Amino acid sequence: MDATLIAVAATWGALTGMLLPRAAYRLSVEPDEPWRDACPSGHPISGVAGGWFGSARCASCAVAVTPVTPAATPGVATTSVPYRPSVAVPLVTAAACAALAAATGARPELVVWVLLAPVAVLLTLVDRRVHRLPDQLTLPLAAAAAVLLGLAGLLPAAGGSWTSALLGGLALGSGYLTLFLIHPAGMGFGDVKLALSLGTMLGWYGWPVLLAGAFAGFLLGSLYGLGLIVLRLAGRRTAIPFGPFMIAGTLAGLLLGAS
Repeated sequence: MDATLIAVAATWGALTGMLLPRAAYRLSVEPDEPWRDACPSGHPISGVAGGWFGSARCASCAVAVTPVTPAATPGVATTSVPYRPSVAVPLVTAAACAALAAATGARPELVVWVLLAPVAVLLTLVDRRVHRLPDQLTLPLAAAAAVLLGLAGLLPAAGGSWTSALLGGLALGSGYLTLFLIHPAGMGFGDVKLALSLGTMLGWYGWPVLLAGAFAGFLLGSLYGLGLIVLRLAGRRTAIPFGPFMIAGTLAGLLLGAS
């Protein structure tokens, strides 16, 4: 049963991961720019749900490219953001879902984890590229985590507590808000909004897991920044995207709490 569960979760992760490069391309813009609605060559993006779902490949182009297009062209990429299918993204999403299934087993919260995992991977892609965590993803993610875990808590064999999940979201969100107010240059407000959902997920398994997941995120981010400084690829004041490390720490915390 566990092997079947892991295989189903991995398949879900791989299939949803195949759709993420297109969404990441469209969302990877600066805050004052509209979402991209054309491929790098200027061909309109169309398809299911207004073109948000589908492969990251333009049917009007002979090949997928990674271009830099004129800034004056509306809706077209102005930075070197890839618009092409990816092998790594589905593999990472599948691996995350499989690991969560292996640790959680046949408990109702597993459905929540695998449903939210692709959104977390998408946020990681966007933040890594443009240092931005869009409200259109972070706020629905927080609401979805709270509602879905509330439903999971009503089912037998649930492995956590909805009350502690809600408190965990408030606690981690408040902690990040405090850090943002103390040192706004060192943390984006998108990180604060992301902390609401991540704290809710970690809080499901209790306060020790919440603390472990939050600490893991800070540790990973610090090690990455220190590595860049040692390799002279960045300075002490260089901004790094912190969302991916928050998400990685949360995954570690969930694996710990679930197992």
